[in-house]
Amino acid sequence: MDKLISLFVFSALSQIVVSHVPTETSFRANIELVSGHSRIFSGERAHLRCSIPDVHRSNWTYLWFRGSEELSQTGGELKLWNSKVQESGKYYCQGIRNTKVGKIRTQQSVPVELKVDGGWAILQVPRHPQLVGSTLEVTCRVRGNPRLEDIILYKDGVEVMRQNGHEPDFYLTNLSLEDLGVYSCRASWDVRRQTHSVISAGAHVQILEVLSQPILEIIPNYDTQLKRMKLICHVQYNAPAPAPPIDFYFYKNNRRLGAATSDNYNVVKQTPGLYSCKARVPQLGLSKSSEPKNFGQIREPEKMPPLHPGQRPVFRLASATDDFPPAAASLPTSPNLSSHQPIQFTPEKSTPSQAPPLTSQAVPTTLLTTDQDFDSATTQDQANPFEESGDMSGDSADSL
Repeated sequence: MDKLISLFVFSALSQIVVSHVPTETSFRANIELVSGHSRIFSGERAHLRCSIPDVHRSNWTYLWFRGSEELSQTGGELKLWNSKVQESGKYYCQGIRNTKVGKIRTQQSVPVELKVDGGWAILQVPRHPQLVGSTLEVTCRVRGNPRLEDIILYKDGVEVMRQNGHEPDFYLTNLSLEDLGVYSCRASWDVRRQTHSVISAGAHVQILEVLSQPILEIIPNYDTQLKRMKLICHVQYNAPAPAPPIDFYFYKNNRRLGAATSDNYNVVKQTPGLYSCKARVPQLGLSKSSEPKNFGQIREPEKMPPLHPGQRPVFRLASATDDFPPAAASLPTSPNLSSHQPIQFTPEKSTPSQAPPLTSQAVPTTLLTTDQDFDSATTQDQANPFEESGDMSGDSADSL
């Protein structure tokens, strides 16, 4: 009887333990586009590969998804031999393997978007965002690879570059944030003394700064016993690997709090003041400061605008909603007025100066000439203010 009870207890404990085994690992599957470009013509091939960062080299089976649809492919590679427009979408992969406690899955990969174009022209742009100061390369492809005569590159519908010849590549050097936008291309070629022209669909190009402007976050009452608060300097750092180190500085009232640190936070005494932070990459010569952030300080009352010659000041009574009621000395008094009578002050009217009339100016426009459309039936034969130089006055007593 005791043996039966022991077996029953052991069986129950085994079920409890098994029920708490996680069914998803901390691994995330990696997906890559082997064919090189995310924009292809219908009928071309695409090659995707999935991998699991498992140092134990376990035996994984792979699941493939296009959007929310699970595909029939189970291997580590997915190949589209004769791609169709309907196969456009975001592709994911996931690893799965059998264990003694059941099936375990990895986390889904970051998606890779594949666009299959059924038209005649494609502008191929980089899949990843480009950095300020780098060079952007885009390629205008035409189905069948005819001998091109004229190629035009557009940004947001406006021509930016034009080149004659057979080279379909464009290079935009020293990128800035103004280069962000939707790009397209138009290509023209001659066949049997007839000029054909096609234009691609728009492709979005994203431009990022290597170092964004920091944003300071203040967390009060971080340590209530010692009356300390936490300063966090949020910044986006997009330098390619291996990225040079970044230094953080924190300030109170234009005075640096301690030395530079590789951490983006600092714990200081919770006292009123104007706080800010700065991120600096010495090796790249980059330095950006956050906007000053007020903590615990009373805002100064708004200053009255300067008076014009001959203009009298305007007074009003303070209301219950005013943050800063005017001083009593600023209100004129009269012995003949009762305290229950309303007091009104009317400013002296001044004659406004006559402003010159505004004239509209002609806005230059760019007219895009539409060339002869391509007839597919006839072409089937072709296939901070807080600079470091002023911060060396010494460390504040508020820093720890």
